[in-house]
Amino acid sequence: MIQSFSLLANVPSDFEALLHALIGTGAFGLLGLVLMLLGFKLFELVTKRLDIEKQLEAGNMAVGVVVAALLLGISLIVVISMM
Repeated sequence: MIQSFSLLANVPSDFEALLHALIGTGAFGLLGLVLMLLGFKLFELVTKRLDIEKQLEAGNMAVGVVVAALLLGISLIVVISMM
């Protein structure tokens, strides 16, 4: 007799449940991207004296590291708030 894998036990058996899960995942993903964009724009608003996009185009690594840390921080906040 063939045993079923326990990994497949959590897979939804009907298409409707799978569709709802995909729609929910897409909605939360889109919401996360919008919140990250809003956080970045708020950061640009707070740091008016520094033209971030110009500095990134010029290859300023320090600004790139700060922006990367900012986006990682915002994404962690968004993920934790959605749990």
